[in-house]
Formats: sequence, C-alpha cells, structure tokens
Amino acid sequence: MGQEKDAPLRSDAQRNRERILEVAVAELTRSADTPLSVIAKKAGVGQGTFYRNFPNREALVLEIYRHEVQQVADTADQLLATREPDRALREWMDRLARFAMTKAGLADAIRQATSAPGSPATPGKTPVTEAIERLLRAAEEAGTIRPGVTAEDFYLTIAGLWQLDPHGDWHPRATRLLDIVMDGLRAGAREH
Repeated sequence: MGQEKDAPLRSDAQRNRERILEVAVAELTRSADTPLSVIAKKAGVGQGTFYRNFPNREALVLEIYRHEVQQVADTADQLLATREPDRALREWMDRLARFAMTKAGLADAIRQATSAPGSPATPGKTPVTEAIERLLRAAEEAGTIRPGVTAEDFYLTIAGLWQLDPHGDWHPRATRLLDIVMDGLRAGAREH
C-alpha cells in the first residue's frame, strides 16, 4: 500500500530532474554564467527541489556533461545499425563536431565548474572513447579503414576541431577537416 503512494512522487521527482537538466543545458549553452536560481525558476521548481537534485553548480554541470556525452556516444550504435561502418564513422564525426561547436558554452561551464579548488576532476571521455572504438573496429573489420587505429589516435587527429571558432562559420571548415581525416583513415585499408 505504502509503495503505491510513493510511486507518483518518484515519477514527479524524475520529471523535475529531467526538466532541470533540459533547462540547464539550454541556459548554460547560451551563457556559462547563468545563475542556478534562474535555471530553477525556468524549470518551474523551487530552490529546495533544485538543491536536493543538484547540491552545487559542479554537480549540475557534471551531470549535464555525462548526459550529453552519453547521447553522442549512443548515436554510434544507431549509425552502425543502419549504415556501412565507414559511413557510420564519418557521420558520427559530424555529430561529434556539432556537439563540440554547439555546446561551446557548456564546455566553458564545465571548465569553470571543474577548475575551482577542491572540485571533482573532469569526467573521462569513456562513453565516447568506447563509441569510437566500436566504430573504428567495425570499419577495420569491413576493410574500409587502415588497421590498428586507436581511439587515442583518433582524438589526436581530430584535435583541430577544438581550434575552430564556435561562433564563426565553423561548419565548412569542420567538414573539410573531417574529410581529410577520413581520407587518411581510408588510406592503407586492406582490399575487400
């Protein structure tokens, strides 16, 4: 009996948490300095509810980071299920570039939140690294990219993305850069 009474509260709490995250992504992407009180107000939750979910700015920002990164990682499997592995890899690179550029404000918020003394270390890129490994192995097994490329190799080759101005005309430059990277990955692929 008591459990039934608790269930709606739990789903309400879950909805509140999701609404806070949704508003926070939009607000922090626009401006890394958005006050938490503004996020709580726009999410339609009281300060108490907000701080129960996210006791401080770091907790909120790191949760957003995990959530957003997980979404980028998850698209790798969707692409692998519907495209040839090398096409999946190339399309996923575009999604990663879009994430890097459109979430630039979020990157600033993450840097601010994680550079404060005593703040938690920036979370590792584990879901994205795993997605890269899956994409690389699938393309390698299909014989469409050179063998032996690691996730670390991949990160280093696309590092130029982070030099682009997210507020400028980044899209054509990112596309060109990623095409060059993809050509490099295809060079030395074993014959089918």
